[in-house]
Amino acid sequence: MTDGTPATLRVEESADRVVVTLDRPERRNAIDQRMVDELHEVCAALERDPRLLILTGAGGVFASGADIAELRERTAADARRGINATVFTRIAELPLPVIAAIDGPALGGGAELAYAADFRIGTPRLRIGNPETGLGIIAAAGALWRLPRLIGEPLAKELTLAGRILTGEEALAVHLVTALYEPEELLAGAHALADRIATNDPLATQLTKSVLHAAPHEHPHAEQEAQAVLFESPEKKRRMTEFLERRRR
Repeated sequence: MTDGTPATLRVEESADRVVVTLDRPERRNAIDQRMVDELHEVCAALERDPRLLILTGAGGVFASGADIAELRERTAADARRGINATVFTRIAELPLPVIAAIDGPALGGGAELAYAADFRIGTPRLRIGNPETGLGIIAAAGALWRLPRLIGEPLAKELTLAGRILTGEEALAVHLVTALYEPEELLAGAHALADRIATNDPLATQLTKSVLHAAPHEHPHAEQEAQAVLFESPEKKRRMTEFLERRRR
């Protein structure tokens, strides 16, 4: 970074994916303004050049939450700016899928970052939840509306009102994560999932994600318009021709 401050993210790029590692070990990967700014930079790059995104954390921690030292000094005006909520929504709306690979704590803002992903995988030592009310604030960066959609309102209330923290096994049981891996295998598991997604047509994947995120009143028009685009796509014709030729063999 140009001002001499250490970066909070490690970014590894390849042709079809980007791996972003939250890397503030001295603060257990707490999300501060610097990290928010760097996540915006990642989003800008992926909006220009759509690729899959894998989010993970360094040192056996996904993200311990938002940076409390910063939060303590924030004002009503800061709350209305939606500092974390804005970048998490931008991550959720990236053209291609986002995979959160979660080891250890994903709490508060760290959990909300994970909720913004399309897929969540974890390890048995994962701990995820929203203890914000214990600090005198609410989970205002997406948990209060994303989490009920992901796990249902009753359990979401346990996490956000009663401060329950889910273990890896509990998160798997309620489908908040879709798979558990040993810590040393977590990133390989994320790449295996990305490999499966990457075999599909990127445009069809982008439009599927877009329609999944469409508001209820936009259906079925959203599906019809997306399919109309794909029906004219050369990639659709190529893939279907290959399918038919394989079946003839």
